[in-house]
Amino acid sequence: MGVALALPAAAHEMSAHEMSAHETVAQETPARSAVQETAPRKVAPQQVSRSAWFVQGETALGSPANRNFISNAGFVVTPAGVVVIDALGSPALARELLQEIARITPLPVTHVILTHYHADHVYGLQEFHRRGARILAQRGALEYLHSETAAARLAASRVDLAPWIDAQTQLVTPDEWIDAARELVVGGTRLLLQPVGPAHTPEDLVVVLPAERVLFAGDIVFRGRVPFVGQADSRHWIASLDMLLRIDADTVLPGHGPRSDSARADLQLTRDYLAYLRETMGAAARDMDPFDEAYARTDWSRFEHLPLFKAANRMNAYNTYLLMERQQ
Repeated sequence: MGVALALPAAAHEMSAHEMSAHETVAQETPARSAVQETAPRKVAPQQVSRSAWFVQGETALGSPANRNFISNAGFVVTPAGVVVIDALGSPALARELLQEIARITPLPVTHVILTHYHADHVYGLQEFHRRGARILAQRGALEYLHSETAAARLAASRVDLAPWIDAQTQLVTPDEWIDAARELVVGGTRLLLQPVGPAHTPEDLVVVLPAERVLFAGDIVFRGRVPFVGQADSRHWIASLDMLLRIDADTVLPGHGPRSDSARADLQLTRDYLAYLRETMGAAARDMDPFDEAYARTDWSRFEHLPLFKAANRMNAYNTYLLMERQQ
């Protein structure tokens, strides 16, 4: 590793998970028709190093047509078992992932590490828990996990994502809360777990496989598409990305989008987008310009070609405008 994994603690300036646009299907129904006519993507593992694999979700919003398969998950095969990173967006997807892992190795899944507690990454978690896997997550998720927001979102998903999310789908409390950087060693394979929130969420966590120079970045990185910012604290998110840019990784596995073998360029794209939002919307907030006028005159040409720009950008800009008003 080129740099010690450390990030200064910082106060969190948003209420936990008040909005997660990429998992809130009801708010984005116009985009559903785009995926209704295509066959759902299969959970198909791709090997990225000697021990590491990942599966890639669709670049879309969650819907019954895609089974809420809109995020990525990864796993590391060790001599003593399999460590999974994120649990996908429905129990059916998790079962499919477990079946695919069983094709690669007869060893059991011993651990599941969550990069954050958004629905498209955790609604499959109960399937791993049922099979005895130990669940690890950053402690910042504790407030959200037992909140009315989490319960309301699950209730809405049971309607909007039926039949894939139903009355049997439950949120799972981790077996172990991560408070600081730590190592997890399974079968002699060393993984580094590093909290990097508050950023995209309060509980963001990345996982590094240093021997094979692989970084599981979760939703700190959205590759080749506009991220959903929601009410995230973009200042701390940028600080997290600056830290990740110093990690000596050859391959970055983002929370959304294809694997990256151009780690610096793809990390920089997410960082530059967030910085541009802060620059442009911060100037508008400082000058007390109306949001609609500021948005209309902003040059979005660098980003408007990216997938999900139309679905996400205006909302990202507005939330950043409000954030920058508070930070003036």
